[in-house]
Amino acid sequence: MRPHVKPRLAVFKLASCDGCQLSLLDCEDELLAVVGEVDIVNFLEASRAVEKGPYDVVLVEGSITTPHDAERIHQIRRSARFLVTIGACATAGGIQALRNNRDVAEFTRAVYASPQYIEALNKSTPVVDHVFVDFELRGCPVSKTQLVEVLSAFLNHRKPVVPTYAVCVECKRRGTPCVMVAHGTPCLGPVTQAGCGALCPSYSRGCYGCFGPMETPNTSALAAGWAQLGVDNGGIVRAFRSFNAGAEPFRRESEIHEQK
Repeated sequence: MRPHVKPRLAVFKLASCDGCQLSLLDCEDELLAVVGEVDIVNFLEASRAVEKGPYDVVLVEGSITTPHDAERIHQIRRSARFLVTIGACATAGGIQALRNNRDVAEFTRAVYASPQYIEALNKSTPVVDHVFVDFELRGCPVSKTQLVEVLSAFLNHRKPVVPTYAVCVECKRRGTPCVMVAHGTPCLGPVTQAGCGALCPSYSRGCYGCFGPMETPNTSALAAGWAQLGVDNGGIVRAFRSFNAGAEPFRRESEIHEQK
């Protein structure tokens, strides 16, 4: 009888804060179940042990911001049977995508004493702009429940069950009053993908769009609603340029109002 060979899991970091990798560690009991089903052979946030590919499932956190990472992601893709990007940085360029509308060379000169040693691309881009991605898991950081679901799905050869509807649905389910209707508070919930459990609205705060755009976001209608609440074009631009500034629907809407 042939011995059971566990699938090999690797976790890689690009330009990011490590928050999504920490979400995996935060799974605690669920992580123990995952460890029982896979061999984690590359995860520097948890262990110094590093094994070469090929890997069955690879999780990638972070955006592409340097020439080195632009080459490295191709190496990672070649070693992965399934590649899953996790978090706003990997799926939309992250908060660092704010640089995409500015002169990176000017920032480099202002921050670093010897800018000639800094190698940086003009834009921060998601992994999918460079290689094929099997699944994108959004969030800043990702939901640990969704992360476990995605891992389970790929290990069991099925499609992950992750919501694509808006945060508004989560508000309804938990009985949270709409902050835009009740308080006139600007909120990105109507155009943001669910996953956080409507955390901010539950504290009477507007959604910040951490999980990126939902499947069919009507950003223009939301922006018009914000304008009726008294938010000027500058406020609308800033709202769409946060954690998921590089996500196409958010980027497009921010540029429309920047030009007004």
